[in-house]
Amino acid sequence: MPRILHLYKSYYSRDFGGVGQVIYQIAQASKSQGYQHDVLVLHEGDELEVVEYEEARVHYVPQNLDLLSTPMGWRMVGQFRRLSREADLIHYHFPYPVADLLDLLIRPTCPSLVTYHSDIVKQKLALKLYSPLMNQFLRSVDRIVATSENYCRTSPVLSAYTDKLDVVPLGLDEQGYPEVSPECLARWQARAGQGFFFFIGALRYYKGLEYLIEAARTTGLPVVIAGSGGIEAELHAQAAGLDNVIWAGRVDEEDKAALFQLCGALAFPSHLRSEAFGISLIEACMYGKPMISAEIGTGTTFVNQADETGLVVPPADAGALAQAMRQLASDSALMQRLGRNARQRFEQHFTARQMADSYQALYQQLLTG
Repeated sequence: MPRILHLYKSYYSRDFGGVGQVIYQIAQASKSQGYQHDVLVLHEGDELEVVEYEEARVHYVPQNLDLLSTPMGWRMVGQFRRLSREADLIHYHFPYPVADLLDLLIRPTCPSLVTYHSDIVKQKLALKLYSPLMNQFLRSVDRIVATSENYCRTSPVLSAYTDKLDVVPLGLDEQGYPEVSPECLARWQARAGQGFFFFIGALRYYKGLEYLIEAARTTGLPVVIAGSGGIEAELHAQAAGLDNVIWAGRVDEEDKAALFQLCGALAFPSHLRSEAFGISLIEACMYGKPMISAEIGTGTTFVNQADETGLVVPPADAGALAQAMRQLASDSALMQRLGRNARQRFEQHFTARQMADSYQALYQQLLTG
């Protein structure tokens, strides 16, 4: 049974971010093909914790430091040394500079690949210092996987590694999403109504939520924002007095499914290249919901095809976002057509089975030399 070791800073069970969910989806979809997955991540506890989930064994290492949005834990060195010796293949997830450093220090002998989720955008000065280590790491791995052709074309980093670059779009397992109880659906309908514009995700600086709030202020249309962390306090202050903006906070899987069922469309205003793909865009496709996203030269417009599955607006433009919201809200036929096309696009490109099959083919190539 081939043993795959994933290395990242967090995992889906305890984090709202998309990369942890990608690791979960890969492990979940490939376990039936005989792969065993270990995941090495950090947590805020004081002790090393190993949790046996159905899809993977997750090793949680205590976090000791967070430097430039990069969490670290000293015990990760020893754990990575041990687990990498037991692994048949290492699957890194970029960007996480600690992984680059561990790869350099430990120098594992088994094959490796890295899923390149995003360029480093915010930390420009730190990137200049980090670039030698980053390029050493990218040269050392056997394969680099991008999540869309769009990102391959526009990433200044990936252009240097075309000789070992593959593209595997992200995917989701629809069967892993819960059925929504009538009580849950009724609770959210009483609180938020239906037909609202929905955002879900970590409330990070690159999500463009300040523009969504301004669009909500301009249009008066209902907006539900689910998520926490990041710049949450600043966003709440900006939205003070807006009773058409509902803050759902961090929601569980059933609540998320209920909100997707009740919403009219997904609002996805990310305006920086840190947003490389957008798991919630795929979720919107899965639920047959139209989308509004910004053109930022990444995978967001690979998922959301302009005027086919949704509307695409310029980034950091609250006026354009407000206009797109009004257009959808006033045209039910357009909403239905875009939603149907979104569902078709999910079935054609974004299932977990398709993603897992592509990764399994790569795993097999690397494992057999």
